[in-house]
Amino acid sequence: MSIIKSNKRTSLIIMMQLITIITFLLSAFGEPINKEKQMENKEKLTAMETGTNQPASTSAMDTITLGGGCFWCVEAVYERLKGVKNVESGYSGGTVKNPSYREVSTGLTGHAEVAQIVFDTSKTSLEEILKVFFTVHDPTSLNRQGADIGTQYRSVIFYRNDNQRKVARSIIDDLDKAHAYSSPIVTQLVPFTAFYKAEDYHQEYYDKNKDAPYCRLVIQPKLEKFEKVFKKQLKK
Repeated sequence: MSIIKSNKRTSLIIMMQLITIITFLLSAFGEPINKEKQMENKEKLTAMETGTNQPASTSAMDTITLGGGCFWCVEAVYERLKGVKNVESGYSGGTVKNPSYREVSTGLTGHAEVAQIVFDTSKTSLEEILKVFFTVHDPTSLNRQGADIGTQYRSVIFYRNDNQRKVARSIIDDLDKAHAYSSPIVTQLVPFTAFYKAEDYHQEYYDKNKDAPYCRLVIQPKLEKFEKVFKKQLKK
């Protein structure tokens, strides 16, 4: 009998030890597994709600390239618009690869001075980007903005997809119907092909040269108009 009792006691101790080990393993590894499962379920639920197979993105970036005269002016304006993440001055629409400023200035490369604008569509919209564009330059003058004359200063929108083209076309039509300008808008709508970043000294030109005559006499008035019309859309 004592042998039987001893065996039972030993078996009971072993079982208790096993239970303890199992409990420890569950507590150590079960929570991460549950968290992973919860994350998986959350992603599936998000995909169902958005109608996609991927988790919903918190933001969506878009890019458009605009020519409205000297790129120093256009860049300075969009650097101050809420939702714009990056602006670069450069050249688009021509036949010469990696052109220099000197080459573009001859008017022989076919390029326009442009600003390439990357913006967050959760904070601003393509419509707003283009409304600013049509506010800060003269879209009724094709190859001239003030004293800047030549095809490199033409008014042009380089669209990347059909939606950008349609939105731009709609805004132009609405402005013409409303007779917003004394003459019809001549801004070109051209499919985007390539963007060549301008030399470093052209980047953030206004912010680095505010006291230069061109900045004070040409860019500053455009900024003042922009800041007055789009006061609520300015970066803080």
